[in-house]
Amino acid sequence: MVRYIGKVLLDDTFYPGWDLHTDEAEDEILEVVSSEPEEAYARVIGERKKWSLLYHLSHVRQNLVEWLPITKEETVLEVDAGCGVFTGVLADKAKSVRCLEVSGKRSLINATRNQKREQIEIWNWEFQKTVEKLSEYNAQYDWIVLTEGLAGAVACGEEAQEREPYPALLRQLGGFLKKNGRIVFAADNRLGLKYFAGCAPEGGGRYFEGIEGWTKEQEARSFSRPELEKICRNAGFGDLEFYYPYPDRILPMSVYSDAYLPKTGELRDNRKNFDRERYILFDEARAFDRILEDGLFPVFANAFLVIARQAGQ
Repeated sequence: MVRYIGKVLLDDTFYPGWDLHTDEAEDEILEVVSSEPEEAYARVIGERKKWSLLYHLSHVRQNLVEWLPITKEETVLEVDAGCGVFTGVLADKAKSVRCLEVSGKRSLINATRNQKREQIEIWNWEFQKTVEKLSEYNAQYDWIVLTEGLAGAVACGEEAQEREPYPALLRQLGGFLKKNGRIVFAADNRLGLKYFAGCAPEGGGRYFEGIEGWTKEQEARSFSRPELEKICRNAGFGDLEFYYPYPDRILPMSVYSDAYLPKTGELRDNRKNFDRERYILFDEARAFDRILEDGLFPVFANAFLVIARQAGQ
C-alpha cells in the first residue's frame, strides 16, 4: 500500500510482515515523534533518560552526516534508514531522498518525524525485492548512505549469507550509483582505543572480542582500517576518503580527517558509552596524546566514516 504521512510517501507494498529489529522502546519513540516537535526531542531525552531515546532522537547523531557536501541538485539513497535520525538532515541538503527500511515500525517513525518534508520517499520493503525494483527502474543516485553502518546494512539484507557479505553489499549498491557517485558508510574500528580501555563492542559482543578477531565474517561488527580498504577494493571501490568520528560514530562531537587530525590535548571526551557497563583500564586521554604524537590516530581512532567512489571514476 502506498500512502502519505504528512508530505512523506510511505510505500509498504512489499513489506515482509515482520520486523528484524523491534522492541517496546519503538512504541515510545513513535509516541514522542507523534506528539512532540523536533525541537523538543532534547528536552524529552533529558526528562526520560533512556538510551533508546538518546540513540534514535538525539540531534548529536546528525553530526556524522550534516557536513557532507550534498547539494540540492543531487539525489540520495538512504539504506537501512531506521527511525530516521539522519533522514531529515539528508533531505534538507538534497533534491530528494529515497529511504530503504525493512522494519514497518521504524518506517512509520521515520515518516512521522519527517512528515513536514516533501522530498522523502520511504520504501518499507524486504531488501531483495528492493534491489529487484531498483534494477527494474534503472535507478541511479549521486549518494548512497548506509546510515546504520556497514555491518548494520549487511544484517538487513540477504548478503549476510554470502561468504564475503560486505564486498557483496557494496558491489550491489554500487550498481545504483551515477558516474562519480559516492557511497558513504560508518564502521566501528575493532582496534579503537576505547576497546583496549574497557568498552565492550557494540551489538552485545564480549570485552576484547573485536581486538582478538571475529570468528565468522558475517558476525563482525567492527573492522580495522586495512580491513575496510580490502573490502572496498574487493567491491570495486578504489577512491577512498577516511574520516574519524569522535568520540565514536553514535554520538560524534567532532569528525576529523586525514587533512585535519586532532591535536594533542583535544581528545578528552572518552566515556560516552550510555548503553552498557565498561571498565576503565587506563587514562584514554593521555594514551591518545601519545598516539597523536606518534602519528597513529588513524590506527586507533574509535570509528570510521568512509566515502568511496568506484575505481576509474
